[in-house]
Amino acid sequence: MALIFYNNNESSGKLKCTIQQTGRLGFTEATARQLRLYMVDAVKFARDDREDDTLYLVNDVSESEPDAFKVCKAGMYYYVNTKRLFEELGLDFESNTIIFDLKREPKYKEMEVYKMTKRELPRKKK
Repeated sequence: MALIFYNNNESSGKLKCTIQQTGRLGFTEATARQLRLYMVDAVKFARDDREDDTLYLVNDVSESEPDAFKVCKAGMYYYVNTKRLFEELGLDFESNTIIFDLKREPKYKEMEVYKMTKRELPRKKK
């Protein structure tokens, strides 16, 4: 008889990012670690040509690629300047807290692609 240990896989937690009131897309610490943002120059955003409102994040692209968004760091916090993109998409991030749950999309084998499932809540008044 032998013991079989379960892997303490940090990726089993929810991966998520939130649009700040400034339009920046900020990543939770666990998400930044899982996406290895400390090693990533840039990401891209895309949509499926058959599903207009489904947004995808393509991780770890070259900053020199067309349409790439540079990954920035402030302290221990990682973010992407996405204000213009989210304004073009009509997302009201000033009045609402918009959170994206990320899930790896296995059908794209040649790239690290995450489906972004949107949750929207009214912002709390200060």
